[in-house]
Amino acid sequence: MARRPRVGITGPSRRGNAAWFFTAWAIASAGGQAVRLRPGIHSVPADLDGLVIGGGDDIDPVLYDEPDDEPDVYDAERDQFEREIIAEALKRDDMPMLGICRGAQLMNVVLGGTLHKDVRHMRLPRNNRDTVLPLKFARLKPDSLLCRTLQKQSVRINSLHHQAIRRTGEGLRAVAMDGDHIVQAVEHLARRFTIGVQWHPEYLPYMPAHRRLFQRLVAAC
Repeated sequence: MARRPRVGITGPSRRGNAAWFFTAWAIASAGGQAVRLRPGIHSVPADLDGLVIGGGDDIDPVLYDEPDDEPDVYDAERDQFEREIIAEALKRDDMPMLGICRGAQLMNVVLGGTLHKDVRHMRLPRNNRDTVLPLKFARLKPDSLLCRTLQKQSVRINSLHHQAIRRTGEGLRAVAMDGDHIVQAVEHLARRFTIGVQWHPEYLPYMPAHRRLFQRLVAAC
């Protein structure tokens, strides 16, 4: 019997149980085996076949050359932990990686990109709402891997963020935008499967398009 692909899922050292549960379920439903990765573990398992860089707290702005005006609200331990994991994964051409919300942003920062510290002033009044429900839309570039994966050029998404990608990092291409012209997804041009999405597909398992994202990740593993 073939071994199920082992997919590491990063998260904070405390809290984050809901995101872990839903993401682990999505990976298991796609045929993979989820492995929880948090700051403080002695070592990252060497036999991982893929990675999910999870969502959560904002990224410290000093990491993309912006002033750190609220140092107590950031998780420096997690920032460092996940930056190291992303950098190591990028050294392996065969390591599929999916960034979710904060994870997409941090992938972008590791590759030299920048972020908007707060997009709330950029949003139209009807869109200025945080919700786990798919009440917003993203339009996908038709020639992107993400579009082929979701099998849609327009997809309903949720929104739980106020940081977002500003300038894309080296090798990354913006492949989805929302109605406020904010980047909603990026993918790496030179890698087999390295995608970052600004929304939380793990909370939308009842929508086939979002399940396909995890299925494609596990298949790439």
